[in-house]
Amino acid sequence: MVIVKDLKIKGAGGGTLKVGTKVRGIRPAQGVGDHDIDAKVDGFGQMQLKSSVVKKA
Repeated sequence: MVIVKDLKIKGAGGGTLKVGTKVRGIRPAQGVGDHDIDAKVDGFGQMQLKSSVVKKA
């Protein structure tokens, strides 16, 4: 799966996830509000994302 739009990252690492960044290790997130998947993002590590910002490539 890949990111479909640029995302600004808040927190200690900061930065921006660019369109086309690969996302691995996807699994459903539980009890996290509107973020519904846990995933590993290349170059950023473990994150919680909304399913609307990723697509199958």
